[in-house]
Amino acid sequence: MIFRLGELFCGPGGIAWGAMNADIGDPDFRIIHQWANDYDASTCDTYRRNICPDAPQTVYHDDIRRFDMDRLAPIDALAFGFPCNDFSVVGEQKGMDGVYGPLYSYGVKALKKFTPQWFLAENVGGLRNANEGKAFTKILAELKGAGYVITPHLYKFEEYGIPQARHRIIIVGIRDDLKVTYKVPSPEPYKGIDNSCRTAIEIPPIPEDAPNNERTKQSDIVVRRLQHILPGQNAFTADLPEELKLNIKGARISQIYKRLDPEKPSYTVTGSGGGGTHIYHWEEPRALTNRERARLQTFPDDYVFEGSKESVRKQIGMAVPCRGAKIIFEAILKSFAGIEYPSIEANINE
Repeated sequence: MIFRLGELFCGPGGIAWGAMNADIGDPDFRIIHQWANDYDASTCDTYRRNICPDAPQTVYHDDIRRFDMDRLAPIDALAFGFPCNDFSVVGEQKGMDGVYGPLYSYGVKALKKFTPQWFLAENVGGLRNANEGKAFTKILAELKGAGYVITPHLYKFEEYGIPQARHRIIIVGIRDDLKVTYKVPSPEPYKGIDNSCRTAIEIPPIPEDAPNNERTKQSDIVVRRLQHILPGQNAFTADLPEELKLNIKGARISQIYKRLDPEKPSYTVTGSGGGGTHIYHWEEPRALTNRERARLQTFPDDYVFEGSKESVRKQIGMAVPCRGAKIIFEAILKSFAGIEYPSIEANINE
């Protein structure tokens, strides 16, 4: 059973890489690319180059609010990581009242139009609390109403061997006329994996000629500030001299000038934010390169990101970790193949 995958809000291809590389030991059960859509031009270029270089015309650069879905070929599966800006705990949490909040509805529209056998939808953990929980309830109701048995779960990717503490709500839906049951894959098989950020970044060493690996030029004051911050500390928990302290009132985001702890998974790689949010090396007084950030997201070193350095930073931060996506897609394929696998009860709470 070969599933043709369509993808809305496709990003640079973390989900797609996981789908294309999902392998359950039976070539009759696999996922292939059919089409993808994203509103950002550089992101689409990255996706074309890495996911479907022989079919670049199947990636549509367009705003979903104007996009004509009648142009799209039939699909058997749909993925959509609908924009999280209005649900993120880092943002203003406008939820359904924001510009991005209602965009999930285009995923529902695609489900009704194409009736794929299954879907995967992804968003931040903050989705559960937006609009006092009403947004999440509404989204789940509409996905069910489109004709699917849904399994929402808060995946903590560091528990699955990913070198990053990244918590995301992922909803897997199976069309309700199919006799297929999806279960959340257990993190137990991944317990022995060394998922420290040091191992992810240093083993094997990043090749000298690796793409997207240019260093950020740090100002003297940032270098001096980082020299006073120990691994795992940030600008507010470190013992900084008075002249190096940040003059910030109100929110003190814990990731500001936060150095990695080399023995632990990284903290969450993000796609936006100003100075002090670039993720900082545990030893050298500098921000990580985009290639180092891509390693924390488990992109292979030959995965080339297109666009400006800042665009690449954003693309990497918005992506789903490649290997995390692969684990979930393999569980879906096993569900359809009737292969048992270790599973846990679905749970959306921390």
